[in-house]
Amino acid sequence: MNIATPPAQARPAAKAERPTRQQAEEAVRTLLRWACDDPTREGLRDTPKRVVKSYEEFFAGYQVDPFALLERTFEETDGYDEMVLLRDIRVESYCEHHMVPIVGRAHIAYLPDRRVVGISKLARVVDAYSKRLQIQEKLTAQIANTLNEVLQPRGVAVVIEAGHQCMSTRGVHKPGVSMVTSRMLGAFRTDPTTRREFLSMIRGPAAGGLD
Repeated sequence: MNIATPPAQARPAAKAERPTRQQAEEAVRTLLRWACDDPTREGLRDTPKRVVKSYEEFFAGYQVDPFALLERTFEETDGYDEMVLLRDIRVESYCEHHMVPIVGRAHIAYLPDRRVVGISKLARVVDAYSKRLQIQEKLTAQIANTLNEVLQPRGVAVVIEAGHQCMSTRGVHKPGVSMVTSRMLGAFRTDPTTRREFLSMIRGPAAGGLD
């Protein structure tokens, strides 16, 4: 087992002072009034409390240090140095421009260099970054960069495919459209064979295919 310590500058910045729950609930009441409804009527009376409680779940990633999730690594791999791939990780995030859902799936792979990490930690890193206000391009890069910095593997690959409600339920109203982003580092960027192997594996039958 090895404890990896990422550079201090790589860790999340200090959080700004958080409003109180009461202030957050009052902000929801203000929005309800702005939407031309009455926050005191029976159906909406408890809505501010429910919304604030939902936000605690939606944006739980702000309370998680993704680097700390990867600190515990293992070196007893009997020399295993082939690709480690976790595919079809559900992504639930929120557009930072309109605060509506981004829902899709992520595929993550890395080529270990002496040490590996528990596979559940890969999914937790996805959650830590996705449960924040995001754009998909930044989310993809954050996941890949964090894995690369902490694990220091020979390569990292991240692909995310997701639908954006800011495009399907407002604005241009184009349902069924998905956005695909990728971040390739190390061998996945420099070695076409390694990259092709990764892309072939995530297009397998269980993954449902990426056109």
